[in-house]
Formats: sequence, structure tokens, C-alpha cells
Amino acid sequence: MSVARLPTGTDDQGSKRAKGMASPILGFSDEDKDGTIQPHNDALVVTLRIEGYDVKRVLVDQGSTVEVMYPDLYKGLNLRPEDLTTYNSPLVSFEGKTVTLKGQIRLPVQTSSDIVEVDFIVVDAYSPYTAIIAKPWLHALGAVSSTLHQKVKYPSEGRAKK
Repeated sequence: MSVARLPTGTDDQGSKRAKGMASPILGFSDEDKDGTIQPHNDALVVTLRIEGYDVKRVLVDQGSTVEVMYPDLYKGLNLRPEDLTTYNSPLVSFEGKTVTLKGQIRLPVQTSSDIVEVDFIVVDAYSPYTAIIAKPWLHALGAVSSTLHQKVKYPSEGRAKK
């Protein structure tokens, strides 16, 4: 995965940071809960710009190691079987069943001015979500997510963005 970012440098400890800027501290406060009904046990579901389209019902799953695309999004983006590459690892659903895979596709996911190329595993299974965004996307963006606050924060242009 690649991320469109400011030029980076390295500090004394070998950490990457934007030249001339300290990395913003990413955290959440009670103020970030404004607009949510507390207490709750809701999953973190967001709208993301994928392949130039605003895609609703994207689950942010900190526990998953792969990004997943479901049939509704695959069809909605007018993707074709020839757009897919082979993906040979088995994938197990939330219910513990092996999922039928159609293949893999790399697509841009945009948040504000940052774009991350994401490898989605396209599956042939029902889901109330259009896609799952997981640890690879969060890590590439340098993002932190909070189900409690129903937000994702990430560093961009020297500031924390939501």
C-alpha cells in the first residue's frame, strides 16, 4: 500500500515524521462523543471515497487483517472478473465458515487529501456492509479508530483529521 503524504524525514530515534512538523497526537476526548448516543455497542461504520465514489456502510474492523469487498460494491463500481487478480489464501467469515473468493483488486481509498491504495479481497457472500476496512488501511494512513467515539482520526498536513 502507498499513501500520498507530505515529504518525510527521520528523527534521532529513526521515527518518520513530516519535515519541520511534529506528528500530531491522535487521541479522543469526551467532546468527540458529541452526536453519539451513549452508552452504545455500535460497530464503527463510515462512508469512504473508493475509486472516486462515496461508498456508504463501510465497516472499520481493527481485528481484521484484510480489506474485504462485498457483491453490492463490486457490482456498483462496475467491476468485471478480468479486473481481479488471484487470491489464494482461504478467508473465514464471522460465522467461522470459509468464504467463496472472486479474487483481489487494488483500488484507491481517499480520506480528505490522503489516498491509500487498498488491496480488497472480493467475496461472494452476503453482508449488511459494502466493504470492510482493516488494519492494513489503518496502519498505512497512520489512523486510530474508536468505536466508543464513532470516529477515525489520522494525521494529515501536520494536523489530526477526522
